Amino acid sequence: MTTIATDALEETAPRTAPRPPFLRGARGRWDWLGALPYLAFTALFMVAPVFYLVTGAFQHPDGGFTLQNIRDLAAPNIAASYWLSIRLSLASALIGTVAGLLLAWAVVLGGLPSWVRSAVTTFSGVASNFAGVPLAFAFIATLGRIGLVTVLLRDLFGFNLYGTGFSLFSFWGLALTYLYFQMPLMLLVVTPALEGLKPDWSEAAASLGASRFQFWRHVGAPVLAPSVLGCFLLLFANAFGTLATVIALTGSNFSVVPILLFQQIRGNVLYNPNLGYALAVGMIAIMAVSNTLYLMLRARAERWQR
Repeated sequence: MTTIATDALEETAPRTAPRPPFLRGARGRWDWLGALPYLAFTALFMVAPVFYLVTGAFQHPDGGFTLQNIRDLAAPNIAASYWLSIRLSLASALIGTVAGLLLAWAVVLGGLPSWVRSAVTTFSGVASNFAGVPLAFAFIATLGRIGLVTVLLRDLFGFNLYGTGFSLFSFWGLALTYLYFQMPLMLLVVTPALEGLKPDWSEAAASLGASRFQFWRHVGAPVLAPSVLGCFLLLFANAFGTLATVIALTGSNFSVVPILLFQQIRGNVLYNPNLGYALAVGMIAIMAVSNTLYLMLRARAERWQR
């Protein structure tokens, strides 16, 4: 009986047409061609420029080998620029991580209507890529000396924002501006980690007598920690390489590393292209370390999400 049923199923099952002889075995040989445009783009716009920068960082303007450009990175003005960029990136990344995590928590675990989550996620996808001159103009029009919010606070509440020492064109003003794209990026990146918290875990903890605080202390927080730390590193790298927003908001008066590099490459009294290459190599090294740690933490976090 079983044999008859099996034969009937084989007769009714759709049969796959045999591959032509000239295509047999070709799939494994030619499938990789689909990745060729990506590989070419990566080689032309990522690998080749990095190789060019590293080579130029160890050369004189006349093409000879030297280590002077690397030594010059320890000069007081360059070291101060690196330290300023690091502090600005750390401040914006830390505030963006905390605020973005709270926002993502409210959207994912706060029981908000689905349309709110959809709207916030869509806006975050746009805001995380909004920077440069448009972002600088938006903040000047909002929080500048005669910006909308500044004037409303002064006229309606008698509060002089700039009288408190705040300035949009200062360190904390730039950090506040960075939050416009840092918070949405944090929300987008940390949302999968929050969604990966299985309800079964909290139910199992509750059945064993654990309180909600104990669950988050011993289960929830350790599971989320790699994702949150990884997001912090990603936000740090994102802020460290920002140039357009800073130069559009403050001109060249705020000497972060990208602006100093811009001055060395484009030509002014500081014109030294090879030193600019060394500055770029230093930035690449810092961002490479940050992104490598982020990938390591993300890989660890993904083990809990499987």
